[in-house]
Amino acid sequence: MSGQTLVWISGASAGIGAALAANLPWPDCRVVDLSRRGGGSAEHFPVDLADPTQWHRVERHFADELAGFDGERVVFVHNAGTVVPIGPAGEVDAAAYTQSVLLNSAAPQVLGRAFLAATAGLACEKHLVMLTSGAAKKPYAGWSAYNAGKAAVDHWVRTVGLEPNGVRVVAVAPGVVDTAMQGEIRKVDEQAFPSVERFRELSRTGGLSTPEEAAAGIWALLDRELPSGSVVDLRDL
Repeated sequence: MSGQTLVWISGASAGIGAALAANLPWPDCRVVDLSRRGGGSAEHFPVDLADPTQWHRVERHFADELAGFDGERVVFVHNAGTVVPIGPAGEVDAAAYTQSVLLNSAAPQVLGRAFLAATAGLACEKHLVMLTSGAAKKPYAGWSAYNAGKAAVDHWVRTVGLEPNGVRVVAVAPGVVDTAMQGEIRKVDEQAFPSVERFRELSRTGGLSTPEEAAAGIWALLDRELPSGSVVDLRDL
């Protein structure tokens, strides 16, 4: 195992997560997808990250895989998230809204803490990358659970980056990327999401980046001299 890089990516079955798994920047690399569906290029660890009763399985998986690890680096990219349900907070489906809050706000913090704990005894290079969004700073009516979840991710990263954990913890907003999520957003009517036309216009005018471009930008961050706790937007780099 010496010299190996071990990478976990949540939500690596599609979109940016799949592109991250398919375009790894290291030659000797093992990558594990934490998701419900699987089906991408990575090993699949099946888990529903919107279900809090399953989070302990990921924590145990981290600990088991890292026991005795003597490779060069370990990386966890938390990419999983959802923008649905879209609509006014008091009108959307309650169960779907609860799942969104759990996946977008709670899961990143709980799984991030589990990764920090599992890597505490390792002397290798350690990275924790959380995907965030410009929506963490700019509120969009109809996206309350998503907006708040990404804001929580940003501040968690800033806070944990101040702590002596030996892990470089960063949050990165990839910009507006041409994924299935964007397709779903464009289908929503203006009453549920008043800003929908902006996203339709970006699609019409070629304003979306590809998942592969986003993945390249995210992996390139690990070669930059970014301090732990940094919150960055690929569009600003």
